[in-house]
Amino acid sequence: MLEKLDLTKSLSKSEYKDKMLELEPKLGKLQRECRELGIPVMIAFEGYGAAGKGVQIGELIQALDPRGFEVHAVKNETQEERMHPFLWRFWTKMPSSGRIAIYDSTWYRKVLVDRFDKKTKKKELSAAYDSICSFEQQLADDGMVLIKIFLAIDRKEQKKRFEKLLESQETAWRVSKGDLKRNKEFARYEKMNEDMLARTDTDYAPWNIVEATDRRFAAAKIYSIVIQALSERIDCVKRAQEEKENVKVYTSEDLQEMSKEEAGKDKKLGESILAKADLSLSYSKEEYKKRLDKLQSKMAKLHGELYRRRIPVVLGFEGWDAGGKGGAIKRLTARMDPRGYVVRPTASPNDIEKAHHYLWRFWTAMPKAGHVTIFDRTWYGRVMFERIEGFCTRSEWQRAYKEINDMEKDLTDAGTVVIKFWMQIDKDEQERRFKARQENPEKEWKITEEDWRNREKWDQYEEAVNEMLIRTSTPKAPWVVVEGNCKYYARIKVLETVVDAIEKSLASEKRDGR
Repeated sequence: MLEKLDLTKSLSKSEYKDKMLELEPKLGKLQRECRELGIPVMIAFEGYGAAGKGVQIGELIQALDPRGFEVHAVKNETQEERMHPFLWRFWTKMPSSGRIAIYDSTWYRKVLVDRFDKKTKKKELSAAYDSICSFEQQLADDGMVLIKIFLAIDRKEQKKRFEKLLESQETAWRVSKGDLKRNKEFARYEKMNEDMLARTDTDYAPWNIVEATDRRFAAAKIYSIVIQALSERIDCVKRAQEEKENVKVYTSEDLQEMSKEEAGKDKKLGESILAKADLSLSYSKEEYKKRLDKLQSKMAKLHGELYRRRIPVVLGFEGWDAGGKGGAIKRLTARMDPRGYVVRPTASPNDIEKAHHYLWRFWTAMPKAGHVTIFDRTWYGRVMFERIEGFCTRSEWQRAYKEINDMEKDLTDAGTVVIKFWMQIDKDEQERRFKARQENPEKEWKITEEDWRNREKWDQYEEAVNEMLIRTSTPKAPWVVVEGNCKYYARIKVLETVVDAIEKSLASEKRDGR
């Protein structure tokens, strides 16, 4: 692919000037329309060293309102970034609706420079490509305009540019030893780029290869690429808005009825998980206290070992209202060092969170190596509450199963211990707890009208939960159904599960010599 490019393409000064007089105002207008329509845009620049990424980004932003974009220079990972999965630093640099993010080098560093330097091992390469493609598809499906630009020059041109930069102290720092090594082994590095382009050129995030020997030609082509991509998305969004005006508006009653019909289709599937929970399991108070003391002491010790070994842990708690999430979390963390964990309660998304992909707020909250993050309610709201209440479309919650599995795989591939708990109680026990809260002045704040309304949709939630458990419980990120009618039993099972998982992770680290 790359070796067949005609890298001699060029524009004269007059041709360039004429083109830019037409292209610059077009791009400025499209940026304003994207802002008005709430369309987020990511422009990713990749290519060979000295191909002109910085120069071309500088050219591109001349037509843009500086209040509406941000440029991210992606170099070696910082210490903080190294303590997270490699895509974390890009989720944290995600543009919100209506804004543009421009990347000088990107998430492809993992399969290019890091691969060349053998920081990315052969056995890690396939998983890295899977993560990248999943990342891009999730963003594209959510409405992100993802424009990928690869700047191509040949070895001779690259060497000439390096030599010119090295002539001056003011620019010599821009040429690293790695740059020179990749120029020396240009053919090997070119094959890696060819492989990357072939494996990640998709219909939802295609590559645009730009012949970059001539700066003016490259700039004009990049403008044309960006203008075409933005124009197509704007037209698509406007058409969708027009079609939406002619679509039936469903009431909440309609949505509930549709949800019931959908649930009925998979009745057998729905009975396969939650119905198996033995809610008669219990501990006496004396046995509970004895087990609790032993497990909490062990948890405190293991927490210190997690920090020493730099192993991150993510624990997600879901369950019925009044199912015992808070009580279980409180006992779990009772003797843990508060400097090494955080509990994140998940409420309805705020305006900033709504302006991003729904997983953004969870990615940005993931723990760094050696720390524990506990989520009281999680990203699974998309396939439960949002699904049933009609806060997302059918296609959005259906594709969320894969998106969630992919996110959790990124976490576990990076060494994170991931466990999800479903706190299971029956309907009678829930009613008893609701009434007890209402009658207790210290706990009445815990019960709301929404809790009672949700209870009326018990069957719909049960069907959604069963489907969620089946589709997203994996060997490395399992769901654990906690029999919770007896709070003592539930708290002990949560502690035992976490302790067992951490011990297995530590043993695995030791076997692998890490």
